[in-house]
Amino acid sequence: MSTVALITGAASGIGAAVARRLSGGGVRCVLVDRDGEGVERLAKEVDGAWLAADVSTEEASLEAVALAERRYGRLDLMHLNAGVSGGVDLADFDLERYRQVVGVNVDGVVFGVRAGVPLLTRSGGGAIVVTASLAGLVGFSGDPIYTMTKHAVVGLVRALAEPLAGKKIRISAVCPGFTDTPLVAGSREMFVNAGFPLLTAEDVAAAVETAFYAETPGTLLVVQPGRQPVPYRYAGVPGPAGGQRPPRAG
Repeated sequence: MSTVALITGAASGIGAAVARRLSGGGVRCVLVDRDGEGVERLAKEVDGAWLAADVSTEEASLEAVALAERRYGRLDLMHLNAGVSGGVDLADFDLERYRQVVGVNVDGVVFGVRAGVPLLTRSGGGAIVVTASLAGLVGFSGDPIYTMTKHAVVGLVRALAEPLAGKKIRISAVCPGFTDTPLVAGSREMFVNAGFPLLTAEDVAAAVETAFYAETPGTLLVVQPGRQPVPYRYAGVPGPAGGQRPPRAG
């Protein structure tokens, strides 16, 4: 029986690289993206199913999971990858853009988990990998709203690790540095001129595949150019004076 994966933000960049990598290993893929032409083209390339939809709506994730069940009868892996850069200026606030960024980067992950867990459970368990960012681990002043959304999904992954493990579902995140994808296309020349190394989408796709099979629930894989992916570890927080020290968070 073939393994089945659902990938959001799959028409280009990291999502497309993951789809090609997984399908090359025999995984059947369900691809989701707002770019209908792009996602259809890639689905034909990897012989997968596709859905043109905006993951900031709850219906998109529900329809995608229903498509996986209808087409392949199961779901084993989810890569919740869809994301947009922030570019929200707090001094000249654009509410519509703010809602769009939070909708894709945060709501899309929440809706994806919520829709996918029942079918993953019925399929005997599986794994969810979220594309976060180094901006989910550090304060990136260049894009505060994007940074906020990535901190949010990292927190969600950490908080869900234990309860989902009880359902035989592993959840983890990849936290790549700047990657040569359409998301950073506008800044690519600046990085190149500064001699700043960029990850390739294929670099991150390899880390996503590793994360699918990470043994420790809640693993956060840091991905940087020229280095092997490494799990990130938080320091423990101080407990109350005179009280017991709280357990260290991984």
